[in-house]
Amino acid sequence: MKRGPRAPSFKDLGTDLPIFPLPGVLLLPRGLLPLNIFEPRYLAMIEDALAADRLIGMIQPRTESAAAPPLYTVGCAGRITSFDETDDGRYLITLTGLCRFRVAAELEERRGYRRVRPDWTGFAADMAAPAAAEINRAGLDQALTEYFRVAGLSADWEAIGQTPDERLVTSLAMICPFEPQEKQALLEAKDLCERTDLMLSIIRMAIHGGDAGQVRH
Repeated sequence: MKRGPRAPSFKDLGTDLPIFPLPGVLLLPRGLLPLNIFEPRYLAMIEDALAADRLIGMIQPRTESAAAPPLYTVGCAGRITSFDETDDGRYLITLTGLCRFRVAAELEERRGYRRVRPDWTGFAADMAAPAAAEINRAGLDQALTEYFRVAGLSADWEAIGQTPDERLVTSLAMICPFEPQEKQALLEAKDLCERTDLMLSIIRMAIHGGDAGQVRH
């Protein structure tokens, strides 16, 4: 998936990023994440983002117990590429993953939502054309077949077989019901090959009844 023509270049990424902390929700570069926005603070966040650069940082909280829980150090910025307002005042948006970031500092809240100063260092490749990579596609396909069988899930295997490697791995990482710490590890994987190998480990642990939560970060 190509970056949209209105998306900023890497050098133009800003220093003030609104964030949407959601446990178990993963956004990866070039991934598509639909969101249903209804809380007043996040409605305000969407309005402010639409009036600016349309960027929102998706990041996981480390715990759900606190009012403002501590965050993982790495998230992914997405650009609002689809937007609709419902009759009952919700926003239905789609974020297209743009670039990962590290939290350099947390900034003062604005209209009830949290903001960070992102450090984009080391993630320029997220916005470049995907590099050619030889992943273990045969192993992934075999593991997926068994994983879906064990989980009682159906799949369009013909469509999966025709999906390019990066798009498949990205989609699986985002939609499969992995544990939050596993999602975080997938986010922080340095490249497609490492992400694929990690996903295979997670899937195989699930198939064999292991504690998938063993993958810590």
